[in-house]
Amino acid sequence: MTDRETRTAVVTGAGSGIGRAVAVELLRAGWSVALAGRRPETLAGTAELVPGGACAAVRTDVSRPEDVAALFAAAVERFGRVDLLFNNAGTFGPGGMPVEELSYDAWRHVVDTNLNGAFLCAQAAFRQMKEQRPQGGRIINNGSISAHTPRPLSVAYTATKHALTGLTKSLSLDGRPYRIAVGQIDIGNAATDMTQRMQAGVLQANGSVAPEPVMDVADVARTVRHMAELPLEANVQFATVLATTMPYIGRG
Repeated sequence: MTDRETRTAVVTGAGSGIGRAVAVELLRAGWSVALAGRRPETLAGTAELVPGGACAAVRTDVSRPEDVAALFAAAVERFGRVDLLFNNAGTFGPGGMPVEELSYDAWRHVVDTNLNGAFLCAQAAFRQMKEQRPQGGRIINNGSISAHTPRPLSVAYTATKHALTGLTKSLSLDGRPYRIAVGQIDIGNAATDMTQRMQAGVLQANGSVAPEPVMDVADVARTVRHMAELPLEANVQFATVLATTMPYIGRG
């Protein structure tokens, strides 16, 4: 990485959940952070958690190419460069929807956000990281346990997260000539607003409904920071961070 005083990150989905936790972790560690999200008020809430932090809130819909271009232009104008993209923005889509009932519009919304949005942000990061001096940077894609194995009735989310793994691998290869390191973090049951339902009970593969354990989202943020602060000569290609006893490995 570059000197500590000049490290700049772009964090998408920074207004809540994992994105907020990672943005706060980086700000507290002295990073400059461009906070991207669709709701200015939640981005402002993230910024308020680190008074005096070097951050800029940029309203962004990652599925819109013009918004993504404006996000990176704002980050470079404010901070001079981009050293890290945490590609985090995403949506689960309609929960518990059988595939035969899933509308095309709902499918398309999940694909546009989770996959197309990740591609657009990575593309913009590549363009900037290739041209800046010192050259290079890092992209960390937020995958999911669903990048490995699905939950029932989650076809759109699962398909996009599997595709994100392919995106990560391809970007990692294509970034080598330009000192762009690309990795992925796959997260299982971090405690956020999105996962509150886990503790109340969620559908399991055998048809039962059971509560699932969660973990502190701060542990995810610390893992992302570790990945981010490695020298560009080292890369965590894939990291899996999950609640220890969640039903994922073997039979749970």
